[in-house]
Amino acid sequence: MTPATLDVFQVIADPSRRQMLVLLSKDSLTINALAENFDMSRPAVSKHIKILHAAGFISIRDIGRERYCTLKQDGFKDLQEWISFFDKFWISKLQKLEMLLNKKMSD
Repeated sequence: MTPATLDVFQVIADPSRRQMLVLLSKDSLTINALAENFDMSRPAVSKHIKILHAAGFISIRDIGRERYCTLKQDGFKDLQEWISFFDKFWISKLQKLEMLLNKKMSD
């Protein structure tokens, strides 16, 4: 499966990619520094990084001979929109329940 066919939920479904995002939430890291945190080959780490980059979760910038990964908001926007949809759904349901309970208590 190529990164272009992945949606954000497929991207974050992998525990290693989620851990990479957590690590990058603390600071920008080089690809090598990220790789040190995982028991996998450097090419495997690079594959995960490419997927995160293609999905808009990270940016990569070259500084000298190093490639630095930094969190980006783009990939998280789709997640937030999806979660917000269900937040609104549940808030609406709970408000209706509250109104019903208040009506029952006042009867």
